[in-house]
Amino acid sequence: MSEQPPAPTSSRGAIDLAALGQPAAQESAAAGAYAVMVSQENFQAVLEQSVTAPVILAAVSPSRAPESVGFAQDLVDVVAEYDGRFLAAVVDVDKNPAIAQALQMRQVPETFVISGGRPIAEPFPGIFTAEELRVLLQQIGQQLTASGIAGRHAPQQVVAEDGEVAADPRYAAAQDALGAGDIDLAVAEYQKLVDANPADAEAAAGLAMAKLLQRVGSADVNAARAAAAASPDDVAAQTTVADLDLAGGHVEDSFNRLIGLVARTSGDERDAAREHLVGLFAAVGNTDPRVAAARRALANALF
Repeated sequence: MSEQPPAPTSSRGAIDLAALGQPAAQESAAAGAYAVMVSQENFQAVLEQSVTAPVILAAVSPSRAPESVGFAQDLVDVVAEYDGRFLAAVVDVDKNPAIAQALQMRQVPETFVISGGRPIAEPFPGIFTAEELRVLLQQIGQQLTASGIAGRHAPQQVVAEDGEVAADPRYAAAQDALGAGDIDLAVAEYQKLVDANPADAEAAAGLAMAKLLQRVGSADVNAARAAAAASPDDVAAQTTVADLDLAGGHVEDSFNRLIGLVARTSGDERDAAREHLVGLFAAVGNTDPRVAAARRALANALF
């Protein structure tokens, strides 16, 4: 298709996409960190993800339009360049005719822009080149940003053909640096990922842990613990030992030290202790039950 793709216009407001399927675990993204294969089982979950940031849904048919499969891969590749600004969703309508019916498809392939759980533009028919897709996404992004929609998707978990979670190559440079003991480089590599997509929770956790290792790398353990014992309300002394505890695997000791410090201090000192503790939460990971318990304890200490 040689002509430039049109900008989004009106919505097919009569389509009740949410009626398809129930919330379900999302299928693995076969082609990338910002892509997902869609089926009736996970369609509702994909719609829900469009509340955070737009989903670009390509409806393809390997039997009726074999070339649409290559187009879908181009979409996945181009969307990956936007670091979570969009999520590429690909549905095989041969296998999922109910989705095709709900989308009121007129031909295959068709590409839909979904935001807030519903299409926000007339579908784009036919096949676009990678460059035409970049133009289209640029237009969509500008219009959504002007409307105040500026969220980003977190990376999707990529699962290999054997069912195992595949290593995400985006983290390879940072992980290699950690493996080589080059903590400064690891911090820089994780920072790049977080700058590109603040919604990337794995990169944020990696950055927090790398910064922790950076802080404790030159610490004198005995001197640090002696200073903390002598000055129980000194923020710098207590945060240093909290870092050492966490790096040594004593997660709850680390958290409890700073929660107690928050309870005993006020003003700027209390803010510094709280912010440091939140950074340690990120290093451990917000899904860890020890973090959940510590957050409740922190709330009690604050209020």
